[in-house]
Amino acid sequence: MPAFPKAAREAVGNTTLRANLRHATHTIRDKRARAVAELDDWAALREAGKQIKDHTLRHLDHYLVQLEESVTAAGGTVHWAADADEANRIVTRLVRETGESEVVKVKSMATQEIGLNEALEEAGIRAYETDLAELIVQLGEDRPSHILVPAIHRNRGEIRDIFRAEMGRWGRPAPDGLTDSPRELAEAARLHLREKFLRAKVGVSGANFMVAETGTLVVVESEGNGRMCLTLPETLISVVGIEKTVPTWRDLEVFLQTLPRSSTAERMNPYTSTWTGTTDSDGPRAFHLVLLDNGRTDTLADEVGRQALRCIRCSACLNVCPVYERAGGHAYGSVYPGPIGAILSPQLRGTASEIDASLPYASSLCGACYEVCPVAIDIPEVLVHLRERVVQGGEVTRRGVKVTLKPAKGHAAERAAMRAAGLAFARPGVLRAGQRMASRTRRFHPRTLPGPGRAWTAARDLPEVPAESFRDWWRRTGGGKDSGKGGK
Repeated sequence: MPAFPKAAREAVGNTTLRANLRHATHTIRDKRARAVAELDDWAALREAGKQIKDHTLRHLDHYLVQLEESVTAAGGTVHWAADADEANRIVTRLVRETGESEVVKVKSMATQEIGLNEALEEAGIRAYETDLAELIVQLGEDRPSHILVPAIHRNRGEIRDIFRAEMGRWGRPAPDGLTDSPRELAEAARLHLREKFLRAKVGVSGANFMVAETGTLVVVESEGNGRMCLTLPETLISVVGIEKTVPTWRDLEVFLQTLPRSSTAERMNPYTSTWTGTTDSDGPRAFHLVLLDNGRTDTLADEVGRQALRCIRCSACLNVCPVYERAGGHAYGSVYPGPIGAILSPQLRGTASEIDASLPYASSLCGACYEVCPVAIDIPEVLVHLRERVVQGGEVTRRGVKVTLKPAKGHAAERAAMRAAGLAFARPGVLRAGQRMASRTRRFHPRTLPGPGRAWTAARDLPEVPAESFRDWWRRTGGGKDSGKGGK
């Protein structure tokens, strides 16, 4: 993937994409605002969610051990995966041991993060996505562009064409004469998937939450496909990031109120599936839980950046972000797009690549993402923190080891400018002289910056320098008393 600015520039030129995104994000965020306004204690729920997550992350070692013990006691098997490769090997082996060559999948960002579908395909195992939006993405050989609605960049006409052209290659073809009516599209997907649900012997899922005290996993969804995948197969394999742990069953009370309202703008999800191990009379006969690290403990070591691990994947931050609305999800080069992706991906993957080094800059820092986050992640704070890491380098944790990053290439001018600003701000006399010189030469200031600064002014107006600095105005007017505008 190229750096975000290049990828975003191409996306912004796609008028269809921008229209699809604008319509979808505005609709979702308006509905969410109404759903949240129904709760008088929303601020208290938000704070409670933050506190539960922070407490869990501080004691994650304890709760993960408790979770393993609870899952094992309930008849499940727990596997630990340090990275994507290990997780893929574990899942591939478990599927092969069943003798099956296909699996049905619940929508899962963790399996997308590790590239599980591609790993299974290399092993001769076909994975079928069953979430409607994920199905659209898979049939169209596309990539997800939104956390909640992976096919948000597609309109109904495009979906109809994908179904007509591709469904037959994956199973039951689309009905003859299929139109772009939402009802007909949903029915075509239902018929196409039903045969896969009834045939599949192995299901693969993620989880929204894992309860340490009982070993219970929770999946919330709106279509019912998840419940089919979780209950019909003989073997269920769940790949879940370690940060999805919560200590007690009672903690779910908070998140089952905040997650649906922040994501689908519903009071509760139509389908909330919970399972604890296995039983003889119902559900899968074998349950495997793959606990995924893949950079999460490294992120946990960062006192500022770790708050990204509170995320409950509601996507509210995407729907209010002016950058995401115009650039779309593909420009982020990650399964995690939008504001949360801009702080999560560079921590999980590091900032060595061009795309990851650019993601902390994929924001206007307007703060709208923080205002809507149901677990109060201060995304702007983390963005600035990661920008400093990119420009200055410094000590970080990689695979549990402290390493020192070198400053990223291409930021020499920025470092020099910040160093000069730091020196000036630390010396009042120098700052005062610089302000006066800037004011007296304001008529000669260019409208755009030369050299490296050209990239900044290509999309922004250079602020006009006032004729008089605030410091000089304050001294001349006696703190505003002589200005004739108040100061009584």
